[in-house]
Amino acid sequence: MQVIDFVASNGPWAWIVAGLILLALELVVPGGFLLWMGISGIVTGALAFAMPSIGWPLQWLIFGALSLVSIVLWLRWTRGRSPKSDRPYLNRRAERFIGQDVVLEQAIEQGFGRVVLGDTVWRVSGPDLPVGHRVRVIGSEGNVLKVQPLS
Repeated sequence: MQVIDFVASNGPWAWIVAGLILLALELVVPGGFLLWMGISGIVTGALAFAMPSIGWPLQWLIFGALSLVSIVLWLRWTRGRSPKSDRPYLNRRAERFIGQDVVLEQAIEQGFGRVVLGDTVWRVSGPDLPVGHRVRVIGSEGNVLKVQPLS
């Protein structure tokens, strides 16, 4: 109840101070949600300055609604984006070979064989094929490349 009494007695300044405290906490606590709550507190304080007739229950409602909407929009926006990279296949070496045509160095027998890509010998899986047959890399499972024969 002390928080409610403090907000009721100090009005807009309480919201602005609370917003600044939340922004300062964002520097210490990772996550990003305190940023939006801090901005919502400052906006609520600004609205309380602009319209002094707004009671403290409505101020709490405005703060909660702004916080909730801004956090949900932020999460939706950040989770929907894929990170951009100048090396998208770093730590995913096998994926960079998908679509390449290679020659079998070791026959595929009982589902497994070997090919040379770059300076590495890769284990491949696919239908049984003889040495020297051309295959196309169509996927990967861990460090095993999946191949299909070329006609």
